[in-house]
Amino acid sequence: MLDQLARTLREGASRPALLTSTRRGSPRVLARCAELAALADGYAAALHHGHGLRPGDTLGVAVRPGPRALAVLLAAHRLGLRSAVLDPGAGPEVLRARLALAPPALVLADSAAQAVAGWARPLARRARLELPPLGALGPVATVGPRHPWCARSLAGHPGPAPAPYEGDGDAVVVFTSGTTSAPRAVVHSRASLAAGMRAVDALVRPRPGRTVLGGTTFVLVPALAAGAVVALPARRTAVLQRQIDRLAPDETYLTPPRLRPLTRLTGRVWTGSAPADAALLRRAKEAGADEAWGVYALTELFPAAAVEERDKSAHDGPGDLLGHPLPGVRTRLGADGELLLAAPAARDRYLGEDPDPWVRTGDRARLDPAGRIVLAGRLKDMVLRRAENIYPGLYEPSLHLPDVELAVLVGVPGPDGDERLVALVQPRPGADPRRLRAALHAPLARMGTARPDALLLGPVPLTGRSRKPDRAAAARQCARRLADHPAGRAR
Repeated sequence: MLDQLARTLREGASRPALLTSTRRGSPRVLARCAELAALADGYAAALHHGHGLRPGDTLGVAVRPGPRALAVLLAAHRLGLRSAVLDPGAGPEVLRARLALAPPALVLADSAAQAVAGWARPLARRARLELPPLGALGPVATVGPRHPWCARSLAGHPGPAPAPYEGDGDAVVVFTSGTTSAPRAVVHSRASLAAGMRAVDALVRPRPGRTVLGGTTFVLVPALAAGAVVALPARRTAVLQRQIDRLAPDETYLTPPRLRPLTRLTGRVWTGSAPADAALLRRAKEAGADEAWGVYALTELFPAAAVEERDKSAHDGPGDLLGHPLPGVRTRLGADGELLLAAPAARDRYLGEDPDPWVRTGDRARLDPAGRIVLAGRLKDMVLRRAENIYPGLYEPSLHLPDVELAVLVGVPGPDGDERLVALVQPRPGADPRRLRAALHAPLARMGTARPDALLLGPVPLTGRSRKPDRAAAARQCARRLADHPAGRAR
């Protein structure tokens, strides 16, 4: 897929490839096809001739999403390098420990990343962004504009870019869960990365000359390779809404927190990386989307399953319907009900561990008679109350009424050593709290022995770049509120 993208960019010449938007939402060309191709070739020549990088070497990457980050990915793929993405949200100690498993021969960083790691560290820390001193990780070179605090630029090289590497091997390392002393790093091979992008292409079917709104690599690459124009989503919600109004994209991929406040949509809408309930998908179609899809994906396997709003809304049984596994995805259930997945797009291994074809999702699930995946919740989110195992994901979908923005079930330690089950429900803006409580009475009653001990209305804390519900923070918030108001009513 990356090789196909390189060819498409060379053939596209002056055709726009990446768009951004003005504050009024008007489209602005960020990069044209020929510009991206030339940038990728220049990076490949500099990395190969100027820094001596060879297939199998690790390249640390701390570059904001955009043309330069995409060009770095293309250059690394051309050379057969292993790209290790440095996430400033992971924290410096975690990155140091994780990079010990994949020490970079070179770190490519833009000025923003170097500021976060240097003079702007106190400000960045307030935004929960932090990087260790990049020079301690390996040699550093700057891509993009260079400022006085930056390392030397990745200088151009007069030599030609080397011929594309044709073998397999590690393509990208993405750091995920684990402690600073025992981190885990997901390793995708060139083959699994290509298989994942082909799966996205088969699912979304981007068309030449049409517009796709999305910013993740798994959206960017298949869309650009197909000849579509990709618009990077504006960061501010008001600007994003104006951007959609102006572009009327054929395909839109946004995480649920970014999708939730939008009131006007077009074409097909795709959402994932965080829980997407049926109410959110219905709201997307009410806002104008022709179709609204929830995508089940993991760092280890993207994508794994997908479901359209009509099927998700029609599901009236327990649990959260994720849809049919995508072609090539095999499913298996562990003894504890954990969902195991295998596919050509699955990660090759965790760094430092032996390969394993089966991905342990950490999700408890079942397969319905049609072979669709129905999620019952995270295994680690289980609440133990009165000797009964309660899986929140089995019941949370029923709480997502039209006036509900988010809803989670969390366990809070009780004075007797048992856990109390608490429903924390975030109302939609303008919702009447009394009417919402009355509307929630029926779905809560249907939960039977799993009915919560308390119902609280208030904001659900979010965490991570995908802005998933932070269950630990939600549990702490509920514990504090219950200590002040034992009756369990919102204040």
